[in-house]
Amino acid sequence: MILGLVTIIVLIVIRVPTAIRSLPDPLPLPAEITLPDGATAAAFTQGPDWYAVVTTGDQILIFSRDDNALRQTIRITPR
Repeated sequence: MILGLVTIIVLIVIRVPTAIRSLPDPLPLPAEITLPDGATAAAFTQGPDWYAVVTTGDQILIFSRDDNALRQTIRITPR
């Protein structure tokens, strides 16, 4: 039983660094985001060619990653 546990630990130690190295590079964060006047960021998320900022004013602002232009504004209706 002890030999089995040691074997599992050794396999984890050997394979985890290889699995981490094979992960794709994370998307770069934008250096600066200019929000509309009066908007305050509450959350941030991103996709391959866009990023989004959720504001405290119940809006989702979607920006283009290429030129940092505002693509879309989505209003969140509170319940």
